[in-house]
Amino acid sequence: MAINKAMRIALKALSYPDIDVKKNYKLHRQVNNVAHPYIKPKYKIWDHKIAGADHEIPVRVFLPPDIPEAEPPRVMIFFHGGGWVIGNIDSYSNVCANMARQTKALVVSVDYRLAPEYRFPCALEDCYAVTREIFLDSTIFGVEAENITIIGDSAGGNLAAAVSIMARDRGEFSVSKQILIYPSTYNDHSDENGFLSIKEYGQDYLLTSKRIRDYMDLYISSEEDLNNPYLAPLIAEDLSDQPKTLIITAEYDPLRDEGEAYGKKLKEKGNTVEVYRMKNALHGFFVLPKHFVHVKRSYELINRFLKS
Repeated sequence: MAINKAMRIALKALSYPDIDVKKNYKLHRQVNNVAHPYIKPKYKIWDHKIAGADHEIPVRVFLPPDIPEAEPPRVMIFFHGGGWVIGNIDSYSNVCANMARQTKALVVSVDYRLAPEYRFPCALEDCYAVTREIFLDSTIFGVEAENITIIGDSAGGNLAAAVSIMARDRGEFSVSKQILIYPSTYNDHSDENGFLSIKEYGQDYLLTSKRIRDYMDLYISSEEDLNNPYLAPLIAEDLSDQPKTLIITAEYDPLRDEGEAYGKKLKEKGNTVEVYRMKNALHGFFVLPKHFVHVKRSYELINRFLKS
C-alpha cells in the first residue's frame, strides 16, 4: 500500500528532525532496546565469544528448527544495523530467529563494538575477525565455505560489503555470497550528493539525512576516513572478485540510490549482482514482525538467492 496523507503526517512526527543524535546517542540506544526487547527465547540459541585482536567478540548462534535433508547445511553471518552506534544481538534476536526459521540456515549474529566509544574501523575489524574464524575453521559448524553467506542491514550492510572487500585485499579467505539490505555505501549524505533519494526522502521518512550524517560523524575517527573504501564501499576503485550479491533497497529510503549504485558498480566490475527495490517500503522494514509483507517478500528473494 502506498503512503497516504495521514501516514505521511505520522511519519513526519516520528522523524524527530530536531533531536541531536550526536548528543543523545545513549538515549537512542535505550529507546532502541525498549522498542526491541530481548525476550527469553522459544528457539535454540548458543551464546559464544570469538577472539579478536585484543578482545573477545560476543556472537549469538541461532539454530533453525529443522534442516531439509536434501539441502546442504548453510551458515549466515549477520551484522546488525543501527548506524554503527545503536543495536546489539539482543535487539536483533527476533530478526535472527526469524532468519533461521525462514532460511533453514544457522545464523551467527555478531555483537560488534559500537561508536563513538569504538570508532572506525573497530566494528569492521570485529565483523572481519568473526567471519575469518568461521571461514577458516570448517570444524566449527561443518559447513563448506560456498555455503556461508554474510548479510547485514543498513550499517550492517555497509559492514558486510566492507568485509568482502577486506577479505579480497587480505587474501585470507573468499566470501562467496553477500546480502545487503538497504546498505549505506557512500560518504556524503548532503542534499548535494547527487542521489535523488537523499533529496526526496531525507526528511519525514523516519531515517533522515541529518541522522545519517550524525551517525557517520560518531563513527569516523577522522575526516580522512571518509575517503576510505572500507567505510564507503561505493568509492572503491577496485571492486573485482566480489561475492555474488543480493541488494534489497526500500522505495522511501534516503539510502536507496547509493545502495542501488553500489549494485550497478559491482556489476560493471564483472560481479554477479541482483538488485531489488522493495515498493512502498521504508528504511528499517527488515526488523518488522515476520508477518509483514515486505519481510515475507524479502525472504522469498533471499531463499531464491541462496539456492541459485
